[in-house]
Amino acid sequence: MPSNTDYALYWDPSGAPEYPAGYESGLDKYFEDVAHDSGGDQNVESVLVQYKDSAGEFANYSAHFGGALVDTDPYPASGCTAAPICLTEEQLRAEITKYVEGRKLPMDLQHLYFLLTPPGVESCIEAKSHECSAGTKHASYCSYHGYIQVTGTLIIVYTNNPYVEGTNCDNGEEHPSGEPSDATIGGGLAHEYAESVTDPELNAWYDSKGEEVADKCRTLKVPTEFGEPLGKAPDGSNYNQVINGDLYWYQQMWSNEAGACKQRSAQPPQPPTVTKVTPKSGPTTGGTTVTITGANFTAPATVEFGGVSATEVTVNSATSLTAISPAEAKGAVDVTVTTSVGTSAVGKKDRFKYKS
Repeated sequence: MPSNTDYALYWDPSGAPEYPAGYESGLDKYFEDVAHDSGGDQNVESVLVQYKDSAGEFANYSAHFGGALVDTDPYPASGCTAAPICLTEEQLRAEITKYVEGRKLPMDLQHLYFLLTPPGVESCIEAKSHECSAGTKHASYCSYHGYIQVTGTLIIVYTNNPYVEGTNCDNGEEHPSGEPSDATIGGGLAHEYAESVTDPELNAWYDSKGEEVADKCRTLKVPTEFGEPLGKAPDGSNYNQVINGDLYWYQQMWSNEAGACKQRSAQPPQPPTVTKVTPKSGPTTGGTTVTITGANFTAPATVEFGGVSATEVTVNSATSLTAISPAEAKGAVDVTVTTSVGTSAVGKKDRFKYKS
């Protein structure tokens, strides 16, 4: 896809199973965050830009969030028997087509529809198939992507994303945002997002085994599938993505350039370092405006003088910030800076001396 405008399509009939609180808002935030950081190199979408099709068209990290769509049509009679509400791929495709055509929404290789169903709504590839979603006794997939050829020039690119929290698709069991949407993102949606962008018509990029860019890194082993965590979220969960300042945990994607699974094309964000404080001393009563020089400063940041939090911390740039010293006892202390990535190591150049 040269660019992708993404729609979250919630199939939500009256009286049907409900989405948990925080699910829809968490997914919408994810799409907004990915769009916000378009063109950057700090998340997994930056790995996808190296892929092109036979015509030489490259995928670009140019994402946009088209918005949340709500389909209130009732579910059809179950076409499969793996769950009380069980829909076949044919039924899903028919509903997506009906919804998109009926509202005259775009149908091309630059728009992508994510079908999202609530807990208890399952699906199978065919009526008598044992290839079904994770919440069934025949669980074999977490999500998948495909396309619908409407006419010779009109095409609908879509993904099917059943609810997966608490299933074996809830990989790593890391929920850094604290919302049930984390399971869907990490359990399949980010996987299908990447494969839709690099292989929307199932004929663009895959290896000799038929594995697409995300399949090759679906190892089911946390260290290789997810890579090194960047840190811990407030609830103690690991995270390996910081997108628009929000924390996420989902799998790596295959980089042909690196010949390995990677979580981003750039080097992972580094913790801050402190190389200088100016002035180097101040009164024990505090109140001194101190300029701290170093590297990898990002907002929001906190500063501590010997373990006591400073006030009025302002990040001026990646290499400079200012803070007001707190009151402290007489003596020298280390000045440390903490960002979402980590805390600066202490050293001789971060010392600040309190004088009476």
